[in-house]
Amino acid sequence: MFSKRKLAMLVAEFMGVVVLATSVFSVVRWQLPSMFVAIAAGIVLGLLVNTIGSTSGAHVNPAVTLGLWSIRKVTTAKAIAYVAVQLLAGLATLALMKYLLGTPLESMASGPFEWKVLVAEAIGGLILGFGFASALYQKMDKNQLAFTIGLSLTAAIFVAGIASNGIVNPAVAVGLKSWSWAYAVGPVIGTIIGMNLYALLFTDMNPVAGVSLAKTSSKASKKVSSGKKKKTSKRK
Repeated sequence: MFSKRKLAMLVAEFMGVVVLATSVFSVVRWQLPSMFVAIAAGIVLGLLVNTIGSTSGAHVNPAVTLGLWSIRKVTTAKAIAYVAVQLLAGLATLALMKYLLGTPLESMASGPFEWKVLVAEAIGGLILGFGFASALYQKMDKNQLAFTIGLSLTAAIFVAGIASNGIVNPAVAVGLKSWSWAYAVGPVIGTIIGMNLYALLFTDMNPVAGVSLAKTSSKASKKVSSGKKKKTSKRK
């Protein structure tokens, strides 16, 4: 049974993906340079963080959801629900574009699987994941959060666009008909690496155990100290 809160989270993610994908497509349709696509995507994601961030976290990207799951910031059940809704939103965007344009979208994917596309999307995912994790762990306020995450996506698309369509989002790839295994797997791998890299090197958290390393070392030192005291008392 869904509570109002849970339903709002799923609806927010659905709407967020549709808004992001349609916004990106509207820029792509005018055949503007990739720079404008990256900037538009970053601005829209920043807006979504400000509007639905407090409700769903504004993941609007399966790669981000799975990255947060990998550092234990999202439960398994929530991650599954989010990814399902996000991909469904991508399909809904594809149907919406077909209806509005009066014709199906042509495939934007570059044919068969290409390793360089996967690597480019993975690097973009790493940048996005690293930026998202930094904003999360530093507990930035709403405006800083929106700016950092939005700019991270802009940078991610800039870099990924060197060898790919610069999607860095499997759900948006579905909505723009730029789907292939490279666009599906690349961002996920990169985002997971980016988030875990930040958590492991720039915080005192152990992303695997989901606990603070500082607390762990503190407990260990207490145990050692306690053991020494017991040995000393026995000698006496």
